[in-house]
Amino acid sequence: MPNKPVTPHFRVLFVCMGNICRSPTAEGVFAKLLRERAPELNVLVDSAGTHAYHVGDSPDPRARRAAEQRGVHLGKQRARKVEIEDFARFDFVLAMDRLNHATLVELSPPEFHERIRLFMEFAPAAALEDVPDPYYGGNKGFEHVLDLSEEASSGLLEFLLRRQQQQQQQQAQAQDPEES
Repeated sequence: MPNKPVTPHFRVLFVCMGNICRSPTAEGVFAKLLRERAPELNVLVDSAGTHAYHVGDSPDPRARRAAEQRGVHLGKQRARKVEIEDFARFDFVLAMDRLNHATLVELSPPEFHERIRLFMEFAPAAALEDVPDPYYGGNKGFEHVLDLSEEASSGLLEFLLRRQQQQQQQQAQAQDPEES
């Protein structure tokens, strides 16, 4: 008997401009964190860009090298552009900066605007709204993106675990209303 496909608990899309530096790094960092800290939490993770500059390309070699040094593998990822269907497909569309956030809001049908958030909202201690674009800088910029991605990914994971617990409690109450 074939295995029944597992429906993800959550679907998360990370978005930057070209989908070769920040968003694939965030995708890779978050996927690694899920495997290590919450393998029971089934999350569909992907990344995309607001622009089609690099569609089909692998992540920037500098991003891949920096990520590999931390055990994050980006080699199988390929850049793609955000599609209108992504707003319905993903529960959370996380922009790497305010400019991409504004672009996503413009692209999105209004009923999905609440799904669009800044990734750094999940790292309030960092006191930053934007993950800076390292593309035109040196290697330290890619390290900084990794640092921020690790911090925000940790906050995102905690958020999703709390959300899952709330959903499970609501389902339990719906199944047995006399216990509430």
